[in-house]
Amino acid sequence: MAIRPFQFTIHRNNYKNTTLFSSFFAISSNTSSSRTTSVSKILFSPLSQSSRIFTPFGTLRGLASSASLSHARHQHQRLRQLATPPDTLAQKIGKSVRRSGAPSKARVYSDINVVRPREYWDYESLTVQWGEQDDYEVVRKVGRGKYSEVFEGVHCTDNEKCIIKILKPVKKKKIKREIKILQNLCGGPNIIKLLDIVRDQQSKTPSLIFEHVNNTDFKVLYPTLSDYDVRYYIYELLKALDYCHSQGIMHRDVKPHNVMIDHEQRKLRLIDWGLAEFYHPGKEYNVRVASRLRYFKGPELLVDLQDYDYSLDLWSLGCMFAGMIFRKEPFFYGHDNYDQLVKIAKVLGTDELNAYLNKYHIELDPHLAALVGRHSRKPWSKFINVENQHLAVPEAVDFLDKLLRYDHQERPTAKEAMAHPYFFPIRNAESSRSRS
Repeated sequence: MAIRPFQFTIHRNNYKNTTLFSSFFAISSNTSSSRTTSVSKILFSPLSQSSRIFTPFGTLRGLASSASLSHARHQHQRLRQLATPPDTLAQKIGKSVRRSGAPSKARVYSDINVVRPREYWDYESLTVQWGEQDDYEVVRKVGRGKYSEVFEGVHCTDNEKCIIKILKPVKKKKIKREIKILQNLCGGPNIIKLLDIVRDQQSKTPSLIFEHVNNTDFKVLYPTLSDYDVRYYIYELLKALDYCHSQGIMHRDVKPHNVMIDHEQRKLRLIDWGLAEFYHPGKEYNVRVASRLRYFKGPELLVDLQDYDYSLDLWSLGCMFAGMIFRKEPFFYGHDNYDQLVKIAKVLGTDELNAYLNKYHIELDPHLAALVGRHSRKPWSKFINVENQHLAVPEAVDFLDKLLRYDHQERPTAKEAMAHPYFFPIRNAESSRSRS
């Protein structure tokens, strides 16, 4: 099963539809539209229904690489405009120093990959079973990420919609990691389903085929959600997180862009497992994860604590939840990783930050410490107004307060979070349905 390499059927009736999976990956509003237009002209020019255009599969890889370069230039220009000049900030701030004697270990599911056989987590030894390319047809481009281009497609045999994620050139082990994790999580609650793995014979460009979700962009959907809707979808997301954690896997990139919601079907899927990783107690992980969107990065990443765990995902969920209930997106709006910590400190205060740093024997670079400064904790009530008070109810604020903790060990696990009183209406509704 694979993508048709040279002939892509263009379904004209889909041309006018609202873009589905538009937020499958974060698409910068600053990205030049000229590059998107050029892709559209080549792949999706308006032809008669069921007509075909001939595009070598390898060309998509070239387009993806070209688009990535263009996107990177715009991101770099934007950061240069927003960030403090390098001679006063970037060149001066070094990594935090972590003294020995204060290791951290996940409170739950810490030994999943210790007791399971090596082949479960050793993705580098995975032998990928590649399919052919003739079973799928590309319909239209719907998104772009740092490591991929995303298209809506159809399965030729049954005409079922699917999502085709064409990977840009990355290390083979990263591709294997994503595939292995998706295979291990297949069938889990609210986890996006991997249907097929294919690659072009000539260019060796790999693609992942996923189930289709009729997603509504979160910037459009979230402002319309009721109090019950927010409770429902956060609960559904927690199901996905508890499942992946129970399987020894951290997502590491939880954000609205990676949560697909088909509101009509009330269906949620957690997508983009490209940065996910297997948790091994005591292992030091890369802190430069959580994609290019710094707004959802946990404090542990910003202070260079490398032996982090599943609780990172609960911070990211907390940031997402805060944006939803306060109608403030993103909630922590830092201009770079250093400013991100400043924005967090201005809300949670520096007393608790310093207590966190002391507990785990972390010393911030003096320049970063000076940049953070000293701040008192800001009450959550300061963020409540007439527009959001129907969402920022006392149980919601209490739940948020438990998620957004500097100390990752103090955050609830996904399962503990699901037991919070905030979700009583959801649990009650589920119990009623099961009884009936």
